[in-house]
Amino acid sequence: MDFSIIIPIYNEEANIDALYTRLLGVLESMRVSFEFIFINDGSRDQSLHLLHLLAARDERVRYIDLSRNFGHQIAVTAGLDRAAGEAVVIIDADLQDPPELIPELYQKMREGYEVVYARRRSRQGESAAKKLTARLFYRILASITNVSIPVDTGDFRIISRKVVEGLRRMPEQNKFLRGQISWIGYRQTFVEYDRAERAGGETGYTYRKMIRLALDGITAFSDAPLKGATLMGFAVSGIAFVVMLYTLYSRFISHSYEPGWASLMVSILFLGGVQLIAVGVIGEYLARLSANVRQRPLYFVADTNLPPHSETNPGA
Repeated sequence: MDFSIIIPIYNEEANIDALYTRLLGVLESMRVSFEFIFINDGSRDQSLHLLHLLAARDERVRYIDLSRNFGHQIAVTAGLDRAAGEAVVIIDADLQDPPELIPELYQKMREGYEVVYARRRSRQGESAAKKLTARLFYRILASITNVSIPVDTGDFRIISRKVVEGLRRMPEQNKFLRGQISWIGYRQTFVEYDRAERAGGETGYTYRKMIRLALDGITAFSDAPLKGATLMGFAVSGIAFVVMLYTLYSRFISHSYEPGWASLMVSILFLGGVQLIAVGVIGEYLARLSANVRQRPLYFVADTNLPPHSETNPGA
């Protein structure tokens, strides 16, 4: 098998047929053997029914129906666990990432690269707030992590069998695949493109999910928040010490001390806020440590048409 195309699906009934048609045209023109692996991540529309119809008429269409919605990164992981191709393409179903870019990604891989990711020049059809938050997130993450995570990229990329095997050996519960792929190493490069508007339907990536993904990325590859909490503690202690000296000076030397509750309340609230921030940061790391210690399966499969011998990994 030359290619495995991994496509996570969540309420994408409006895009599945168009995506399949475009992917089929691209891959057949490349004259390679391939498989499509659609992962239904708890869709509530007719997405699963459409996947059944595609699988009935094309044996190269494989589907994995997860038992519930586990999230985009886990859905992609389920596809990686079962991909048989020597090269694996990860692409979303909303057609914002053009399938027609796959030959160019593959050409770069043939030049000796193990990972070729698609980097966005522009993002059409997205709000200014989303563009700004995405831009800030990627740059903050790049500045605080010890791994070179490329900016302005998503999960659209082609990776080699070496990288797939490496990802299978990284069973973290809180997945951040683009960071894990960067951490694995090997030769990596990019191809630039203009990201289109969503073809149909509504995005499942809410701001809440984006914040969760950002937290997963930061806590998985950086201890900067912990260091920041420590530095904040030292800074507040220094300020409190200066305030204490000023209070003693006012009380015993200048005799201009006026008793009052305002300064006391401000100090207490300030110190309390810093402590809560520090406890919250520590709690985020402990929560992720606890999730990994429990070693629960990453996902459960309700139904699939993949052959039994290829079902070999963390899901159940």
